[in-house]
Amino acid sequence: MKEFLLEVGTEELPAGFLSNALTQWRSHIPKTLSTNSLSYDAVEVYGTPRRLAVLIKGLPSQQPDREEEIKGPPAQAAFKDGKPTPAAQGFAKKQGVELDALEVRATDKGDFVFVQKVTPGRPITEILTELVPEWIWSLEGKRLMRWGDGEQKFSRPIRWLIALLDETVLPIKLENGSESITSDRISQGHRILHPQPVTVTKATDYVNVLRSACVVVDTEERKNTITQQVKESAQKLDGYAEIYPDLLEEVTNLVEFPSSVVGKFESEFLNLPTEVITTVMVSHQRYFPVFKSSDAKELLPYFVTVSNGNPEKSEIIAVGNERVIRARLYDGRFFYDSDLQKPLESFLPQLEKVTFQEDLGSLRAKVDRICKIAQQITEQLQLGETEGEKILKAALLCKADLVSQMVYEFPELQGIMGQKYAAASGESEEVSAAIFEHYLPRGANDILPQTLTGQIVGLADRLDTLVSIFGLGMIPTGSSDPFALRRAANAVINITWAANLPINLQQLLEQIAVDFVKAHNKDKQQLVTVLEEFFLQRLKTLLQEEKQIDYDLVNAVLGENDPEYAERSLKDLLDVRDRALFLQQIRNDGTLDNIYETVNRSARLATQGDLDTQQLDPTDVIRTSLFQKPSEEAFYNSIVGLVPQTQAAKESRNYRQLVTALEKIATTVSTFFDGPDSVLVMDPDPQIKQNRLNLLGLLRNHARVLADFGSVVKNL
Repeated sequence: MKEFLLEVGTEELPAGFLSNALTQWRSHIPKTLSTNSLSYDAVEVYGTPRRLAVLIKGLPSQQPDREEEIKGPPAQAAFKDGKPTPAAQGFAKKQGVELDALEVRATDKGDFVFVQKVTPGRPITEILTELVPEWIWSLEGKRLMRWGDGEQKFSRPIRWLIALLDETVLPIKLENGSESITSDRISQGHRILHPQPVTVTKATDYVNVLRSACVVVDTEERKNTITQQVKESAQKLDGYAEIYPDLLEEVTNLVEFPSSVVGKFESEFLNLPTEVITTVMVSHQRYFPVFKSSDAKELLPYFVTVSNGNPEKSEIIAVGNERVIRARLYDGRFFYDSDLQKPLESFLPQLEKVTFQEDLGSLRAKVDRICKIAQQITEQLQLGETEGEKILKAALLCKADLVSQMVYEFPELQGIMGQKYAAASGESEEVSAAIFEHYLPRGANDILPQTLTGQIVGLADRLDTLVSIFGLGMIPTGSSDPFALRRAANAVINITWAANLPINLQQLLEQIAVDFVKAHNKDKQQLVTVLEEFFLQRLKTLLQEEKQIDYDLVNAVLGENDPEYAERSLKDLLDVRDRALFLQQIRNDGTLDNIYETVNRSARLATQGDLDTQQLDPTDVIRTSLFQKPSEEAFYNSIVGLVPQTQAAKESRNYRQLVTALEKIATTVSTFFDGPDSVLVMDPDPQIKQNRLNLLGLLRNHARVLADFGSVVKNL
């Protein structure tokens, strides 16, 4: 078996590109090997700021021979009087076989000519020579660049190339205009610790050869080393280092030979909010903060940075980093003190000078819209005057800190500083907290707002953005979503679910759309329809991916092209969640199987009638005088008994009692269809037929209070 090494040497790669490129190769390279029928034992992908590499173990010397059966022309066209025609000769020539290799076989469409062809496997050297350039140039990323006079693009200029099959250099050339790079076995060590070139004799020596040149090519090894060094450095200070995953990922991709360096700053800066100091360290300087303990978020005047330089120069490296962070903290203290000189509300006029979106006006205009939407939600929830005043004040101040000096310099602190400035201005704890919370969740794994005020202001902010941006026609397509509208819609649903807020989303969209179309002369119904479809898709995605509901059960509660279910879902987000979770529960415990056949059979036949799907009371639509058999009366009595159970389920969202009642009806319905006194639903008498179809329609309608059972897949 063969081992193949590819190393692409570059100028320093951005950390983000490196991480993304490694992910792409881990997926793409195995796929291309499989496509070429190449087996392998392992694909190990490596990367540092100056190189991307892959080591493939257990490759064969060549592809396996491929045997295939190829169908040719009809037999009567290929042979005349037993002799091959030009059609047969042309087919044989095209397939590279002799005429006597052709076989005539019978098929459903008559006799045809076939050839059993064996294609010899290609040598591994030939295939890899073709694949390597494709692996390199197919890498995607942001802001790829050209260099020299070539048209090829990569994140940074490529400077060397290693391609070794065991101990043999594969002759591969990367062409880029007048510049070309030819493969050999020469790599480069660490810029500072080992500036001399290094020679890789055979593919499997790669990791150790580079390690001897002070380059750790394995990203996981570097990551573990950094984690251990940072933690140990903090422990020596009697502290605890917070290892932020995103920071660890970035730092890992910025160094080839990590060594931790401890720095310090003046204790007087600890008077700044902790978030300011950690933002300076983590987001701007890529330092790991040191806390007194893992549970108490009280900072110590130290930090740990990860150097790619000479560990023997750590003291000099520390001094340089201390100088930088000291200047940043001085700036932070100046901004903080200056911002505190005036109350948060005094920042509002400056929002008029900041554009939210060209066609939507300033941030101040957005704040006014948020206030109005928050008031509409407050009225819908029938909250008291005191609660309403808090919500309105938080909505008014929620964006004020965006024009503060601190947030202008450190945008990551939006909301955080607003909370602190509001508290310093004498605002209540709930109003202050809501200014921060209305941004939550900020990402997929972030927490949700905990206060009612924060929840409502957060909903109002996102609903304004969704209606406004959709109203301008900027609807997300594919992966393009510059205003993060999918995330905004997800947040609206998740906040509503987590806080159990009984909001009517459909009504809110209608109300907000009215104001938008007045200001922008748009079609209201078209805007609302598009927004409703968007939210229904978000509901479907969240129920399947976050709530782990089977796809058919999601379709059953949302309805497939069923306006009744769509409207119901948007009017009551809590109800659609509860119905979906309950359906999954009764599928898992087997209860769904007990009612599936009964409801589905009835529903299928009920489509032959015209009973309104909202009809639940049998007394209005059933004529008992038309009953011909006891099974009809038993069916009717069961529906009468079902009515209070269904009404109670609708009011309490406790659907267990509805399903229990449907289980009890199952035997009665079975007798109606198949018992000794079963009936023919499609009776020749149109009145009797309609009466029986109405019975079935009533059962369907009661089941529809829970879901559309026609969308449920049996035995999924």
